[in-house]
Amino acid sequence: MLHKETIEIIKSTVPVLEIHGTEITSVFYTRLFDNHPELLNIFNHANQRQGRQQTALANAVYAAAAHIDRLEEIVPVVKQIGEKHRALGILPEHYPIVGTTLLAAMKEVLGDAATPEILNAWADAYQVIADAFISVEAEMYEKAARVPGGWSGFRRFVINRKVKESPLITSLYLVPEDGGEIASYEPGQYITLRVKPEGDSYSHLRHYSLSTAPGKPYYRITVKREDGVNGEGAGVVSTWLHRQAEEGTVVEVSAPAGSFTLNSDSELPLVLISGGVGLTPLVSMLETALTKQPSRPVVYIHAAKCGSQHAMRDHIEQLTVQHPQLRSYVIYESPEQEDQCHKTGYIDLELLQETTDPGSDFYFCGPVPFMRAVYSHLKAMGVPADRAHYEFFGPAGTIEQ
Repeated sequence: MLHKETIEIIKSTVPVLEIHGTEITSVFYTRLFDNHPELLNIFNHANQRQGRQQTALANAVYAAAAHIDRLEEIVPVVKQIGEKHRALGILPEHYPIVGTTLLAAMKEVLGDAATPEILNAWADAYQVIADAFISVEAEMYEKAARVPGGWSGFRRFVINRKVKESPLITSLYLVPEDGGEIASYEPGQYITLRVKPEGDSYSHLRHYSLSTAPGKPYYRITVKREDGVNGEGAGVVSTWLHRQAEEGTVVEVSAPAGSFTLNSDSELPLVLISGGVGLTPLVSMLETALTKQPSRPVVYIHAAKCGSQHAMRDHIEQLTVQHPQLRSYVIYESPEQEDQCHKTGYIDLELLQETTDPGSDFYFCGPVPFMRAVYSHLKAMGVPADRAHYEFFGPAGTIEQ
């Protein structure tokens, strides 16, 4: 338990964190990798360059400070971050390194304003927060290892098959090299791949949503090749999976994780809304709902740039024909001459009002601007926040602008 005086000091720093949070976390990551370059084998380098990781950490620090006297309110966030930490292999011994570096970054950015009193209070608070993460993650590690087919750490999988879904999107079917059983998962969860492309100094870890319903003898991920602009900002792992990895290539995989999962106990109508490669977790949810809840009405809405970039189009059309409880809609931003779609442009409020019941459970995933627009439309329809479920690919962002 934190002393009352410590809590008061932490809460007094909230306005400062709002202003300087991202600057502090930027200094933090620079110091962290300068002093512990081995951690570059864990962190996503692209997210560092784009500033997404710094912003996500700043938001997490701010939330912890604002709720320091009622940390139980951020347990869902702790669990969500804990899922990613377990998938990445974050261990208890990493937390003291992070704590020491974070305090040093605060001191560097805030200067004399970071008094010994403030830094001591933050040291105490950080230990309480770290203990909460370590406890939650220990349970996650244990659970991942003890379920049938489960394992701890990383396990070697073979790319059994590669299927081109569009010019930029490919599905990969992964089977365990040891031939053993694989853990099941909740529709919407992801696995984490660890690869080290030839000539690269560090390993790279990436989360990829499982893109089919559980219960199969393989894991399927569906990956968009991120080419960047003129080669800059290209996705190291996605381009490697598309261009270098072949059928028979071995990759390391951590057990399924993630808190963006379908609530199969709900009897409300289900609406799934995806943009681009954001369809991956939603296809898993769709297949599961159609099989396990055959009487549950389902609406699936997908937005893509055009037909040639629309992955799994034939699969969704086939499911729509086979399952009378499913209605599906396609929106193309810039349809090509031969394309057929229900709407040109973007998913808007009018379309959602025409095709969905605001009393439904909504799940959506896609690029950040897409998700912000969908969330705004759902709010305008009166959909409660607890029935609007979404997931950011990469570090958590802010759904409202």
